[in-house]
Amino acid sequence: MKIDRFFQLFVVKEKKFYPLFSEAAGYSLAAAECLASLLREPDIEQRRALYMEIKENEQRGDKITAVIYGELYKTFVTPFDREDINLLGGRLDTFLDHIHDAARRVVMYAPGKINDRLAEIGECILQDAHLLKAIMEQLDGLQKRPRAVQEMCKEISRVEHHVDELFESYLSELFATERDAIELVKLKNIVQVLEDTTDRAKEVSDVVRGIIVKFA
Repeated sequence: MKIDRFFQLFVVKEKKFYPLFSEAAGYSLAAAECLASLLREPDIEQRRALYMEIKENEQRGDKITAVIYGELYKTFVTPFDREDINLLGGRLDTFLDHIHDAARRVVMYAPGKINDRLAEIGECILQDAHLLKAIMEQLDGLQKRPRAVQEMCKEISRVEHHVDELFESYLSELFATERDAIELVKLKNIVQVLEDTTDRAKEVSDVVRGIIVKFA
């Protein structure tokens, strides 16, 4: 065991980061719920209303990220590596940014029809958001129950692989059946950012997995 790790065992660590991470994940979850609804909503005005809710949550998330960075600058003893706190805050923020971007594209492009596979990917993003919220709520006791958190991280990886399959299937069908070039570009851009969003969720879980390894 490294000397600094040894001494950290006897130092009271600052726990204020845990509720901040949980709050950040909560905004992602609220935004993901709106995105899943938006992808099943045929009415353009209702889509805009849902997008505005997502935008508000994205702005709240930005504020929490700024608080995390500010507290990191002021805090001497952190619950885990400073680099990991910085990275985790940034990755959570990026996940929420992608949810916002996906909703923005749907509203901006106003596609004629949203395929059921797009809506299914939206549900997968919502599943990721639920898992990340649960993971953030377990951070404080990570050393006591790493296996439970590991399983949630693995589930996020499974979701990501499933979305990859949906993405490939959707694109194959899109290029085979869509004759309107403009509509094709719109839908391709939408599905791409949706698929990217699940990648961002996996990146958050990868940071958590790294923290678990360091605790071992």
